[in-house]
Amino acid sequence: MPTLCRPIAEGGAGFDYRLAMAIPDVWIKLLKEKKDEDWHMGNITWALINRRASEKNIAYAESHDQSIVGDKTIAQWLLDEQIYSNMSIFDERTGVIDRGLAFHKMIRLLTYALGGEGWLNFEGNEFGHPEWLDFPRVGNNESYKHARRLFYLCDDENLRFKYLNAWDKAMNVLEEEYKWLSAQNTCISRRIEADKTIVFERGNQGLMFVFNFHGDKSFPDYRIGCGQSGKYKIVLNSDAKLFDGHDRINSEQVFCTENVCWDDRPYSFKIYAPTRTVCVLALVDNKK
Repeated sequence: MPTLCRPIAEGGAGFDYRLAMAIPDVWIKLLKEKKDEDWHMGNITWALINRRASEKNIAYAESHDQSIVGDKTIAQWLLDEQIYSNMSIFDERTGVIDRGLAFHKMIRLLTYALGGEGWLNFEGNEFGHPEWLDFPRVGNNESYKHARRLFYLCDDENLRFKYLNAWDKAMNVLEEEYKWLSAQNTCISRRIEADKTIVFERGNQGLMFVFNFHGDKSFPDYRIGCGQSGKYKIVLNSDAKLFDGHDRINSEQVFCTENVCWDDRPYSFKIYAPTRTVCVLALVDNKK
């Protein structure tokens, strides 16, 4: 569309964001082609931060390319047929469901926190919508069967979709408070392939993100480096019961920094990083 990205003063629409179109392809390729143990933390973070500093980007984990007929959404790749059979809170919590819910939360927050200066949901992926989109056409007999989104799923108290939706809300509330999308300073201090961990800071309010993608290993007393000294508290935790986690992390715990350099950061402290979780911490007291 001509003039779409020109300033309003010049007669344009003033749209000054670029869509980070490469990010969804990275996630789908991993889910389709790689085992969990072969996910490369360095490649993932590079794909998320590889953008021009002068251009603001809209980050998203998936869009219409993944939800149209012939492909699968992230939720479908993760949960497969169990998205239909095991999403009731009364059904068995299988290994597929456990992994799928955990990764769905982690993939979205990692993309949200590192992938750009804006965030885009897509028609139901905020709660793991189970099906594709397909508008009436000759090839499907002009059917309307899949020309809709089942938004009632996230309102059903008996379905696990509500937990993914609660996570979406919590992410947005956290960003509204700490405004990391508009922050220019991002420091990725840890990308350890053996541990499958990613640790980074973003923004001026001491916000730290700790991801553990490992399928088997939890890390007690896991040391992470930080740029500011003081006390940190947990402000978001994917393992909380609210998000159908296993409640292995004490969200009331306060962490005090030590004058120990770690991962090229001047201070550090130790946390518990359970398998397949993300924990976000914020600086609450910067007194040394």
